[in-house]
Amino acid sequence: QPNFQHIETDVDFKQGPFEKVTLIVDLESTCYPFDTWLGPNPTNPPPAGHNWPADCDAFDRNFEFTLDEPTQDGEPPAIELVRAITPFGGPEHFEIDITDVANGIAPGTHRLRSHISTWSDGAGQVSGSNGGWFVSAKIQVSPGPAPRNVLAVIPLYNGSHGAMSPDAIDFDVPAGTTSTRVEYRATGHGGVFPSPGCTQPGEEFCRRDHRFFADGTQFDRQTPWRDDCKDLCTRKTFTTAGGGSFEYCEENPCGAIASVEAQRANWCPGSVTPPINFERAEYNTAGQHNFAWTITPVADGGSWRVSAVLFAFGD
Repeated sequence: QPNFQHIETDVDFKQGPFEKVTLIVDLESTCYPFDTWLGPNPTNPPPAGHNWPADCDAFDRNFEFTLDEPTQDGEPPAIELVRAITPFGGPEHFEIDITDVANGIAPGTHRLRSHISTWSDGAGQVSGSNGGWFVSAKIQVSPGPAPRNVLAVIPLYNGSHGAMSPDAIDFDVPAGTTSTRVEYRATGHGGVFPSPGCTQPGEEFCRRDHRFFADGTQFDRQTPWRDDCKDLCTRKTFTTAGGGSFEYCEENPCGAIASVEAQRANWCPGSVTPPINFERAEYNTAGQHNFAWTITPVADGGSWRVSAVLFAFGD
């Protein structure tokens, strides 16, 4: 089924506490290895007139795992567990510590979602006509004393926005809280060019000013940016069945080398984007508080994929 972008499953966390809980993810693609369709004995050749195997998605895509997506208006946003970007048509593996989440949510069954913003090219010229990915995920649980006393896991936001940032988000800190952590994830996408602060077409190549507010007062200012994407390009050479050859990145086999290595708005192809963590004394008092951020400027048509989750800890 073309453009099927997410899968869901129930996960029963049962009764804690947990000493450690890890989300283990493996991603595979039919685009690579190249032998399967460019070698002397191809097992998955492109359809006639196409440049790619039908089930190959050759592009880099948003790749996210969330817990408890809302099913109706008024429900809290999902808890984002990890923000990653798929490689250009290649495999990926990562392991994410979700111990605090598992110890802070209600025991029992929760809904785990994996989302990839995959999209097909019906003509098979720039990607497969029915492109997709193979996702395997498991949660490894070690029962035992929790490393932290997690009183609450409060999802604040999970979505995308353009130039207009959301209003301040209210939340209640539970009694007994002695410390907190806000996990803020943000990656830039889309947009038109030229735009101030951009090195190439697209919001993904733009440096943006992120300002953060606790209870109405600005406490931090950052420019989320990744300048290490070149580390995800180990150069290799492939020789085709016809005797030709081309150079590619082992970690991002279907991407143009210059594109793979380009610096970006807080993400790299084939990589996890870690959260920006804040520990604010303002939130250590029980009762109502709020969290807000602004992102400026954002190009016309551009957007930032943002999530924020607050963890409340006791002694």
